[in-house]
Amino acid sequence: MSDTITITQIKSEIGSTRKIRATLVGLGLTKMYKTVTRKNTPEIRGMVNKVRHLVRVEE
Repeated sequence: MSDTITITQIKSEIGSTRKIRATLVGLGLTKMYKTVTRKNTPEIRGMVNKVRHLVRVEE
C-alpha cells in the first residue's frame, strides 16, 4: 500500500447533500478537475469512499 493517494474531482457536487459537499471541501476539492495528494490513512480513505461517485483515485 502506498503512503499517498491522488484524488481528482471528476463530477460536480451540484445536487449532492450538504454532507457530501463538506466532505469534498474537507479533502481540499473545491473545483471540477482539481487534483490533490493526501496521505493514505483510514480517515482519508473513509472520506474518499463517501464521495467515490464524484472522484477518481490513483495510488
